[in-house]
Amino acid sequence: MNQQVLVETRSLTKYYYARRGFLRRKGKDYVKALEDVTFRIYRQETLGVVGESGCGKTTLGRVLLHLVKPTSGRVIFEGQEVIGLNRKEWKERRRELQIVFQNPYLSFNPRFSILRSLSEPLRTHTTMRSAELEDHARQLLEKVGMPPDTIYRYPHEFSGGQLQRIAVARALTLNPKFLVLDEPTSALDVSVQAQILNLLRALQQELNLTYMFISHDLSVVQYISNRIAVMYLGKVVELISTVQLMEGGAVHPYTKALTSAIPEVIEGRKKERLALPKNVPDAARPPSGCSFHPRCPLAMEVCKQEEPRLEEMEEGHWAACHL
Repeated sequence: MNQQVLVETRSLTKYYYARRGFLRRKGKDYVKALEDVTFRIYRQETLGVVGESGCGKTTLGRVLLHLVKPTSGRVIFEGQEVIGLNRKEWKERRRELQIVFQNPYLSFNPRFSILRSLSEPLRTHTTMRSAELEDHARQLLEKVGMPPDTIYRYPHEFSGGQLQRIAVARALTLNPKFLVLDEPTSALDVSVQAQILNLLRALQQELNLTYMFISHDLSVVQYISNRIAVMYLGKVVELISTVQLMEGGAVHPYTKALTSAIPEVIEGRKKERLALPKNVPDAARPPSGCSFHPRCPLAMEVCKQEEPRLEEMEEGHWAACHL
C-alpha cells in the first residue's frame, strides 16, 4: 500500500443546531454529528467507515467533499487546506473529489437521459463539444460494463444494479483521485452487490483511485477495505487494518460486537455472539464519559466519568477505550 497521504482530517467536528420559532432562529440544543474526527487516507487505498445508522458516516463523507460545511476542524487534500476555499478554487478541486450515493434512483434526474447526466460535469468543467461528450460517455459506460447505446435511455429503464454502475461512471467523468462511496451496495441484491464491489476494485487498480467506503455492513467493508474506521455517535472509536480485524485483533467492545454479528460461513464452526443491550443514546444528549458505556458489557466506573482518547495501541491500530 502506498503510504503517501492523500486526504487528512484534523479534529473535524459538525454540530446540527435546532431551529425554533417563526423565524427559525438557531437554538442552544444541537446534535453532535461529528466530534473530533482525525484520520488519514493514503493514496490508492480503501478506508472503510462502518457503524450503526446515525453514527455520522454519511456526514463525514459529505464534509470531506464540502457538501456540508463543518463546525470546526480541518480537511487537507494533497497537502492543501480545502475548508475555506472560494468558489473558483473549489471548482478546480471538485474535479478530483467525487461521490457515489446510496440510492441510484434518487441521485439521477428522471427527466435527463443518461447522456445528459454523464455530460453535465463535462459541460461545467471542460470545453468538450457534443460529439466529444457523446464519445466520452460511451467510453465511460463500457468501462463500467454497460452497453454504449445506454446513453439514449432514462433512469427508470434500469435495474438498481445497472443504475449504480452508471452512477459510478458519472463519478469518473472528470478523472477524480478520490471517491466517497456512500453505501453504494446497500440497496442491491447480494449477487449484484458482489458485482459492484468487484467493479470498484477493478477500477481502483486500473485508474489508481482512492476510496472511502461507507457502510453499516462490516462483512462488505472487510471485503473491499485496506483499513477500517469504526464510528459510534460521531466519533471514531477504533481504526484498524482489515487483516488485524479478521484475525480477531479488535480491542474496542463495540468493534467486537459488530464483528460477532458477521454470519459464519464455515460449516461446523460457531462464533460467540456479543449482543448489545439497549438502544443507541440520543446524539443530542450523549452520555457522560465514554459514549458507549451504557451499552458496554465491560463498562467500568471510569467509563462513566472520563472520555477515552483515541490512542495508538500498536503501529497503525488506534482505539478509544479505557480497557
